[in-house]
Amino acid sequence: MTTDPDHDLLTIPFSATTDFTDLADYCDRFALALMESNDVPYQTALLDRLGACLTLLRPTLGEPIPDHLLSRFVVDTLPESKTEFEPDAEALCDYCQSLTQLLSDQTLSPETEKTLKGLLCELVWMFAADLKAPRWLRTKLV
Repeated sequence: MTTDPDHDLLTIPFSATTDFTDLADYCDRFALALMESNDVPYQTALLDRLGACLTLLRPTLGEPIPDHLLSRFVVDTLPESKTEFEPDAEALCDYCQSLTQLLSDQTLSPETEKTLKGLLCELVWMFAADLKAPRWLRTKLV
């Protein structure tokens, strides 16, 4: 049985108990679908889902990584950072939440909406990538 990816995005369950890495993945997917869609009701639904994910992520940003996820953040070589704009996670989440709310209000000119939607998606992708990025180097005991 195959699932419709659009339907999946609007019905995929998540809650305060969902791992932050999964919430970050959902944010990525919502942002990508938002950029690819021209359907206003669908965009509105995606913005609602994105806002819900961001709301769940925000209070967890300062918490330790759960033990069952630690191995995902340990690598032999850290990836190079490509970002020059480096707000902390809390500020970046706040920026994304504010843009999501602004776009949800549907009071912007089409040109402004397009620009802010692009900015939101870029910020969400950066935010999600940062949340899922490796943090520690694997060390060898001698």
